[in-house]
Amino acid sequence: MAVDIKSVLYNLPEVKKPVEKKVAFNTKLKWTIIILAAFFLMANIPLYGLSKNALERFEFLQIIFAAEFGSIISLGIGPIVMSSIILQLLIGSGIIGIDTKTPEGKKYFQGLQKIGVIFFIIFESMVYVLMGGLQAAPGFTGVLIFQLFLGGLGIMLMDEVIQKWGFGSGVSLFIVAGVAWALFNALFQFVGPAGENCLSDFGNTPCSGNVLVIIQSIINGAPSEALVSIAAIVVTVLIFLVVVWAQSLKVEIPLSFERVRGYGVKWPLAFFYSSNIPVILTAALVANVQLFGGLIENWLGRPTFIGGFSQGSPISGLAFWISSSNIVEAVIRGSLQTSFIFQAIFHLLFYVVFSALFAAFWVKTSGMDETSQAKNILSSGLQIPGFRKDPRVLESILKRYILPLTIMGGISVGVLAALANSLGALTGGTSILLSVMIMYQLYQNVAQQHAVDMHPALRKMIG
Repeated sequence: MAVDIKSVLYNLPEVKKPVEKKVAFNTKLKWTIIILAAFFLMANIPLYGLSKNALERFEFLQIIFAAEFGSIISLGIGPIVMSSIILQLLIGSGIIGIDTKTPEGKKYFQGLQKIGVIFFIIFESMVYVLMGGLQAAPGFTGVLIFQLFLGGLGIMLMDEVIQKWGFGSGVSLFIVAGVAWALFNALFQFVGPAGENCLSDFGNTPCSGNVLVIIQSIINGAPSEALVSIAAIVVTVLIFLVVVWAQSLKVEIPLSFERVRGYGVKWPLAFFYSSNIPVILTAALVANVQLFGGLIENWLGRPTFIGGFSQGSPISGLAFWISSSNIVEAVIRGSLQTSFIFQAIFHLLFYVVFSALFAAFWVKTSGMDETSQAKNILSSGLQIPGFRKDPRVLESILKRYILPLTIMGGISVGVLAALANSLGALTGGTSILLSVMIMYQLYQNVAQQHAVDMHPALRKMIG
């Protein structure tokens, strides 16, 4: 039976790998642009047979899921992230024993993950429709579920195309695309809350974009509205600067060449050792709790312990305590409540604990642990000066750095995301944090891997 399962996992549909060991910069750029264009195109294809979109009140969750509720990609990256969360928890807890350091183990892990993604695509498609999140017109229930399934499958395959033929991963690319669009709208949206064009009657019709709100508030003499918008922009800029600065922090381990004496290099270990993965998984977990809590409330017609919602925002239950309220705005408007303070503390603790937990699991399952790093160092002909060339010795030394960096990096990204959420950064602190970290990592990868084959003008711009 085990052989049959493996044969299924190893023969799942997949995007063909490139023949070349290193894909050229122009090829990666071409496929990245194609997939990005396809993503925005699919986001504007409405679901056929949709009568009511009850998920539109959860607009803020679309950024985390890289989704567009009511379109063919209403599921977004949710199934991919949920499959990754479940699989990492099962492997990290030892329930499933997979050695991801071997090629066989990696292939098995990827097969299980893909099966998990397909399962969650089907499961979430049915839940969204049958529980009333996306209500189908009479006779169109199956059609609606099938469209969601196709959209989820498309996102899964596009993510795979980016991983093999483009820059980074599709999950990261879709998050950045969604955040960039949402940030632009948060700054310059001229369509008001009721759908009217505020530019047609700028003095009386309220705008949504914070830049326009500031100008409008100054004209109308409404200082509190201007202060709220200014505070949101300032917090966003500060979070951006702090994350960029923190990305440059690293520990450098001095190494020497085995056969060339007198020459050495430094092996860098980033402070955010597990990168943005922990906060992606934590934010997705929070978003899923809120989304399914809202769906269950909509289905039963009453709040549950998961949460009660008003206008898409949680007001009670678990969903309320793990989410955040805009404390800065509450202070400016004089509406600060004690429950907001406790909510911010619980939100911070939740992000810290789960970011650290996911960081540890990710390092263990992605080949970034001390054993894998020791193999990489030794295979490069390097060793630590003054120590024997023994993998066990090198592993013990690397463990002193990798484990603390993993935990501290996970805690730090959790703290930054939670604080930015509670301080009211535009599009949500988690979204800003994710987009900055993804773009910084993408910049580093492009600069290191394609310094030779990219266009001279781009090379000069990237530096």
